[in-house]
Amino acid sequence: MILDARDLPAGQTLTADLCLVGAGAVGIAMALELAGSGLSVILLESGGFGREEDSQALYRGAVTDPARHSPLDRYRERRLGGSTTTWGGRSMPLDPIDFEPRPAIPHSGWPIGPADLAPFYPRANRLVEAGAFAYTAETAFDRTLRPMIPGFASPHFTTNTLERFSCPTDFGRRYRHKLEQAADLRVLLHANVVHIALSDGGERVEALEVRTLQGGAFRVAAGRFVLATGGLETVRLLLASHDRAPAGIGNHHDLVGRFYMCHLAGTIGRLRIDGPPFSAWNGYDIADDGTYCRRRIALRPDVQRELGLGNVIARLHHPRITDPSHRNGALSLLYLARAFIPYEYGKRLHGGEAVGLADRLRHLGNVAGDLPATIGFMLHLLRDRRLAERKFPSIVIRSRANLFSLDFHAEQQPDPASRVTLGHERDALGLPRLVVDWRYGRGDVDTVSRTLALFAVDIAASCVGRFDYDPDQVESEMTRYGAYGGHHIGVARMSDSPRQGVVDRDGRVHGIANLHLAGSAVFPTSSQANPTLTAIALGLRLAHHLRDRAAVPAGTTPAPAPPSSAPPSGVPA
Repeated sequence: MILDARDLPAGQTLTADLCLVGAGAVGIAMALELAGSGLSVILLESGGFGREEDSQALYRGAVTDPARHSPLDRYRERRLGGSTTTWGGRSMPLDPIDFEPRPAIPHSGWPIGPADLAPFYPRANRLVEAGAFAYTAETAFDRTLRPMIPGFASPHFTTNTLERFSCPTDFGRRYRHKLEQAADLRVLLHANVVHIALSDGGERVEALEVRTLQGGAFRVAAGRFVLATGGLETVRLLLASHDRAPAGIGNHHDLVGRFYMCHLAGTIGRLRIDGPPFSAWNGYDIADDGTYCRRRIALRPDVQRELGLGNVIARLHHPRITDPSHRNGALSLLYLARAFIPYEYGKRLHGGEAVGLADRLRHLGNVAGDLPATIGFMLHLLRDRRLAERKFPSIVIRSRANLFSLDFHAEQQPDPASRVTLGHERDALGLPRLVVDWRYGRGDVDTVSRTLALFAVDIAASCVGRFDYDPDQVESEMTRYGAYGGHHIGVARMSDSPRQGVVDRDGRVHGIANLHLAGSAVFPTSSQANPTLTAIALGLRLAHHLRDRAAVPAGTTPAPAPPSSAPPSGVPA
């Protein structure tokens, strides 16, 4: 059932076997997985059914360098469904190499491996509605797909791995009826956790203190607690709850909020592919179930190991739209309409460059001169993106001249100096607001620079075209958008040792018997992959762990469950 915390009598204590905090993708996935398990569950959500500005304002904070990081109330949504209400739907698992300790990647290595997530990835894929859990062209399609770049043969890159796209599925809207119908689940909206109350000895959580913006207050007592509040908000709750733990909960070794990673993304260069018009393929392949899939240019894992590089993928992309010399009416229309494009996509789409009146007139000329194609593009957006239930994922412009830029998405190395801390300013509930000091390092620049150089060599060696770019512009291009998107990773990392991480391999906070964290905050490394699918898979794994151990008192240590030895289907080795 779904209730509103504003309607509850003040001062009461609600009880349950398990309390989940945060009704985004991970929290809702865990709640659905636990429904009917015999456990009573409370799911607390700060917002309501839709966007509410007073709730959203609780996310505001400070950024040490605004050029490197978006405002903290961007990319995060404080409402039922969380950021799935605005996400783009891109889904893919981590690669096996991402779990490995890698000498060239400081602080790398997960305490779990691909086999531990293999049983949960397919269920995560179904929840996000991204079709089958098959992430290579060979496993996802019975037919042979046309090549991305005809004749391209590379010892360093593959072109057969996929990213799949959700509808994109808004978890709040899609699964609301299931949450309402679950008899053993209570979802409380407008319920803001303001404090984690520990026992006198500080070894377990006794209750959560919860408030509404209207002044209501109550407590939730449970056998076990899970924070699934997103990477940044998880840090805030742990650090702000410091009455029993002076440095903050789980922060005995000053690790909460450190190792903050996002992804490094950019669009660079000029790639011309030889061959007949439209012979290169930068579009989407549609699976039999209607799911949009897109192939990428991916750095091989053996090359990563041999050359000491991080994980990188790239896509064939249209030229930067701010330059009217592309002479494409659809691209010019997008530039002229940039004020109407949502922040999350507009920032990446047009790059923020100032364009003078002369260039604006040239953009208008492109639209007028390419009017039939531009009208067709507008109809495509209306039909396939605005009105379709399964939306066309992104702007894809076919090039008659086989002319593209390269859109890359790279792993960021863990760095303890990149961190999230508490500031002095407080929100309407009295919680300290966050201060984000996101940083990147020379290893990140090196990974992108050397990957681009390898790609240029392989394009030339294959005699299929030419990739030109300015090596001196790599760093500025890879940081043009700063910490890319809403990928808040690594701030409460997973480790077998409390000296190296905040949670153990089951997401339990070191030293706290009954407090778990779920989401990308616990990732030790970022991979090249968008984190949503893996965050959900980890949440499902945690849900099974909690369900299977529900009969074991929270202060004891149960025998670990044996990991699955089956490799994840469709994940390239």
